Amino acid sequence: MRTNQPQTIYLSEYRVPAYLVDTVDLRFELFEEGTRVHSTLAVRRNPESDAGAVPLELDGDSLVLESVALNGTPLGEGDFEDRGDKLIVASVPEQFELQVVTWIEPQNNTRLEGLYKSSGMFCTQCEAEGFRCITYFPDRPDVMSRFRTRIEADKGAYPVLLSNGNDIERGDLGDGRHYVTWEDPFPKPCYLFALVAGDLVEKRDTFRTCSGRDIDLRMYVEPRNAEKCDHALDSLKRSMRWDEEVYGREYDLDIFMIVAVDDFNMGAMENKGLNIFNSSCVLASQDSATDMAFQRIEAIVAHEYFHNWSGNRVTCRDWFQLSLKEGFTVLRDSQFSSDMGSPTVRRIEDVTLLRTAQFAEDGGPMAHPIRPASYMEISNFYTLTIYEKGAEVVRMIRTLLGPDMFRKGSDLYFERHDGQAVTTDDFVKAMEDASGRDLSQFRLWYEQAGTPVLNVSDEYDSAQDVYRLTVEQSIPDTPGQTAKKPQHIPFAVGLLGARGESLPLRLEPESQNAPTDRVLELTDSSHTFEFHGINERPVPSLLRDFSAPVRVRYPWTREQMLFLMSHDPDGFNRWDAGQRLAVDVIQSLVGASKDAPVDSRLVTAYRHLISDSSLDQALVAKMLQLPSEAYLIELSENADVPAIHQARERVLKHLAISLRNELVACYRRNIEDGAYEVTPEQIARRSLRNTALAWLLQINDEEGRELALRQFRDSDNMTDRAGALRALVNSDYEADRGHVLADFYSRFRDDPQVVEQWFSVQAASDRAGQLPQIHALLEHEAFDWKNPNKVRSVVGAFAGQNLAAFHNPDGSGYDFLAEQVCLLDDRNPQIAARLVTPLTRWRKFAPAYSDQMKAALERIRDKRDLSRDVYEVVHKSLAG
Repeated sequence: MRTNQPQTIYLSEYRVPAYLVDTVDLRFELFEEGTRVHSTLAVRRNPESDAGAVPLELDGDSLVLESVALNGTPLGEGDFEDRGDKLIVASVPEQFELQVVTWIEPQNNTRLEGLYKSSGMFCTQCEAEGFRCITYFPDRPDVMSRFRTRIEADKGAYPVLLSNGNDIERGDLGDGRHYVTWEDPFPKPCYLFALVAGDLVEKRDTFRTCSGRDIDLRMYVEPRNAEKCDHALDSLKRSMRWDEEVYGREYDLDIFMIVAVDDFNMGAMENKGLNIFNSSCVLASQDSATDMAFQRIEAIVAHEYFHNWSGNRVTCRDWFQLSLKEGFTVLRDSQFSSDMGSPTVRRIEDVTLLRTAQFAEDGGPMAHPIRPASYMEISNFYTLTIYEKGAEVVRMIRTLLGPDMFRKGSDLYFERHDGQAVTTDDFVKAMEDASGRDLSQFRLWYEQAGTPVLNVSDEYDSAQDVYRLTVEQSIPDTPGQTAKKPQHIPFAVGLLGARGESLPLRLEPESQNAPTDRVLELTDSSHTFEFHGINERPVPSLLRDFSAPVRVRYPWTREQMLFLMSHDPDGFNRWDAGQRLAVDVIQSLVGASKDAPVDSRLVTAYRHLISDSSLDQALVAKMLQLPSEAYLIELSENADVPAIHQARERVLKHLAISLRNELVACYRRNIEDGAYEVTPEQIARRSLRNTALAWLLQINDEEGRELALRQFRDSDNMTDRAGALRALVNSDYEADRGHVLADFYSRFRDDPQVVEQWFSVQAASDRAGQLPQIHALLEHEAFDWKNPNKVRSVVGAFAGQNLAAFHNPDGSGYDFLAEQVCLLDDRNPQIAARLVTPLTRWRKFAPAYSDQMKAALERIRDKRDLSRDVYEVVHKSLAG
């Protein structure tokens, strides 16, 4: 078993493995009372290791060892040592076969790591260190092996038996049992191993590659989900075609399989040729999934498929390099989603997540570089820093090199390292070698934690027609890191004249045909850029398209922000100007008297947005969404959550009252008569309609109420039905709230994914999700503590989205979360550790809140037998 006394693992202590495993032959005997795993490893001493003839050490976790044999000869008790977490064979030759038989109990595996059972099917999750829960093995990503897997099970209960690679043999065994053997021709680390056994429906499709090969596409789901596969399969085919056209990557096996699993700690897993998905991330139909879910599924399917090259064919040497595969692949799935829909909207969504949650991570106790220097529990480092900031870092390389050179660099990376386990340095080196650019300073992005701050000032010299822009960069201290070096930052800018025209950016007086959009490169702690031929004081458009994951501080006036909202040709910066204006107005009202006015210019700006049908309606839908409470808290020091909540609600209601007629007109203008389609145009219309509806319900508008009830009753799609449900749940119409919640559950009680939506709508609402209602949801017949999605939809939604209720001044929300974390820690430490996050930022809040949050963390810390997952998060949060 795992020890509860965590030890810190350091990147600096990395050593190549002493032994390599060339092939792995596995035989699984699946039974209801447990599973017997027969493992045959072809092992040899690693010629690159200087360790010499050291004992063979294999990792294990929760295994019952039945036998060990070396080259077919059984070993006695004195020939090996079984420590539980290690199997050590003291004396081995340079090359040999090791046969190990273990017994495991998947039916009792609530951690959902290794092999476990979900809804009656066997399935696996081996990333990061789950394979050691199946059999003894050198469980590290730089040991790459060819796998052959035979699965034996009851044919009636488990007619479908799946693993990585190609199906090479199958047959009956007698006693109602059967077997299937799979062989994967490509070497892979054990974290990419997968097994599924169950009574599943198979959906088939095909894809013809650019070289003319026909790939067999298969999706396996429980029978009740048979009609929810089309979108995922279509997304897969679009992903395969896009990866060929944009990155030149063709799929390598003859078969690609997807399996949907209800109980899953993560969103999905890119196991070679056999992707396993959380059901909520892959199943969709018009009646059960919202537009957001359709888009999310397309992106996740693409992400896992793109891993076939950026993660599988080329994998990470050690877990410190996790962003090597995840950051690069997140960038790839973001590019794909941009090409499938609106690039500006996708950029807004990416940056919203980054600035709200990843910046908070950078400023918290768990702050770490995208290549961490140490960790206690690797599961805690599947973070937004690794994924989202990691993607931004790769995106900056693309910005600095340009698309063509970046593609040349990625081609070189895949060609040079195919079949290898490598590092982030290897990735950057390929980019340097392909482009001829020196990225030495840029590597600091991989080493330094924290969000850089750019303080921008300017001056206009009317006598010389010169506009000077001065940018100073700094990086705040983070745990274990101070006095950081300046980083290499691409800083995209533009300048606008008084009529909204884009001005030429001439960095030299004599330059001609200067561009109106430039990427400036910051490398020192301070830079001053001079733009010549500027005959009026311009309005600066800074960090266009969010060219780097930084905070920009510049003293924009509200008039300038309004101007940028209307004129900036950069769609992202138009949205950002609106967000900054709304933040400025809301912050001015935090703690202000009830008589303090709401700036009328905000109403004017929103009126223009709602009424102007010539604007990109997808962008308008995003611009009409006020900054979230989570983002407002992130921008605050000594945050008073109830005061922030009240100020935001006040602005929202003022806007809704002032724009009531425009909102009704917007709603009616965006009603659709045709068939439901998941297109950017229709998604924008539904988003605008549901935003208008939500605002009308905030002011208890009777016409809005009737529209919401009619939409809830008559909708032919989940986006509109859920939009109406959310609007009514967040209104003061208590009777309607109870009615629509009951009706919604009655309709969809047999669909777990929709019930999860039903849970989260209530848990995230300050009206429907106070603690008594949250406790009632935990007792509901549909709630299941073993299912991570159910836990996230109630406990996670309450603590992460229902901020006014969670931060109740009496501290009851903190006590509740501490209690649930302790309960979950004994069942599923990974989920427990992730749920702690809202408490870890306790220093961010006013003393009345922070003291109680700290006390809740201390109660978790003092729990007996605390898992190392939760131990690391809590102890780092309380340190210092």
